[in-house]
Amino acid sequence: MEHCAMNQNEALVKSAIHDAVIRAVTEISADVKGLLKDALARETNETAQSMLRSMVDNLSIAKEGDKAVCQSPGYPTTWLSFGDGNLPECTREAISEAVAEATKKGYLRPSMVDPLTRENSGNNTGKGVPNIEYEYHPGQKYVDFIISFKGCGAELGNAMQIMTTAKLGKNLSGLKRFILETAVNAGGKPCPPYGIGIGIGGQMDIAAKLSRKAISTRRWDDVNPDPELAALEAELKDAINGLGLGAAGTGGDTVCLALKMERAHTHTAIAPVAINFHCWVARRAGIRIYDDGRVEKLL
Repeated sequence: MEHCAMNQNEALVKSAIHDAVIRAVTEISADVKGLLKDALARETNETAQSMLRSMVDNLSIAKEGDKAVCQSPGYPTTWLSFGDGNLPECTREAISEAVAEATKKGYLRPSMVDPLTRENSGNNTGKGVPNIEYEYHPGQKYVDFIISFKGCGAELGNAMQIMTTAKLGKNLSGLKRFILETAVNAGGKPCPPYGIGIGIGGQMDIAAKLSRKAISTRRWDDVNPDPELAALEAELKDAINGLGLGAAGTGGDTVCLALKMERAHTHTAIAPVAINFHCWVARRAGIRIYDDGRVEKLL
């Protein structure tokens, strides 16, 4: 792993990133914790109540013992939003070092492998890992850093389809059917209650990125500023919960804690749709680092 010399600001960024990584793997974000507790309070199915209670108790045990909230390390993806010249050169190295250090200290189980040979890197870093997405905003006077360790059991339920205008259907009936069928087929594999990110538009790669960004960077209790998407999110979330799949897929009132959608313009011939499940273990942390050195918690 490469190392580079750091000035005072870069050292501050490295320290803040390290702290965020540890927080991300030892607790889930407050918004998701609140939704989980709300689901427990509303649940009428005894088996689901027991499952949800165990999940809530697990969060307290992990925090008190300074332990990983789940034995799986998930897959680390980072979003960096920055302005003119305020992203330290060592940021990529700092993120990789923080993940490797968290693995060495036992917060993360070594699970990143070569896709073909299956050889384990031993420290959860490697070619393309951690994945880092960059967003440049001219004039922005701070760097936003969000890291998400999304569980890979949830990946087994993901789906994608390159739809057309005809497949989208009248009143988006085809789109809604695809999403509901995907939830039914996923069953309990994504470790429900889960969040779902849906990306629509662009091409295949863009829709997939939007789906991950939607569920990993937005608060799960927020309302989409796009009124059309906000209405769709609420409708689809209610419909999925109406399936009765419940916590851990054993039946119950709540299987979906949140459903988040993002869209991008696409070519007239296609309408790519990516569906991305996120288990209830919403391991993520977000910070804002101002140019004057102040650090503010985002997630």
